[in-house]
Amino acid sequence: MTDPRPPGAPPATFHRRMVALADRLPELREALADWLRTLGLTEERQEDVVLAGYEAMANSAEHAYRDAEAGPVDVRAETQNGRLTVTVTDYGAWRTPVATNGLRGRGLLLIDSLADHSAQVHREDGTTVTMTWLSGG
Repeated sequence: MTDPRPPGAPPATFHRRMVALADRLPELREALADWLRTLGLTEERQEDVVLAGYEAMANSAEHAYRDAEAGPVDVRAETQNGRLTVTVTDYGAWRTPVATNGLRGRGLLLIDSLADHSAQVHREDGTTVTMTWLSGG
């Protein structure tokens, strides 16, 4: 099977899996940022995608494996038809957010404000956050 992309074109997809530990996430964030730089997006759009993606990764590290040994987090991204989609998936347990003093607990709101569209799917075997940006950024 031949690759339909022109020679030298950036990869249309990104995937990394890593243990969901806070001290390992900067490496994952940088890998995503490196991939995004190959796409020709504006710097502002790249920053929005990296920040939203990192927030979803941090939520996985902080909440998904709270009562268990840290497990994996998958970060996938793809560009297709003027749309950039990033998904962050963990395989831990969803916990309903608890009330805070207002200084924490704004991660999903941040993701919603940075992405053109976002959604969370909570399953018995984990959570997936999907963030989408449309062309024009």
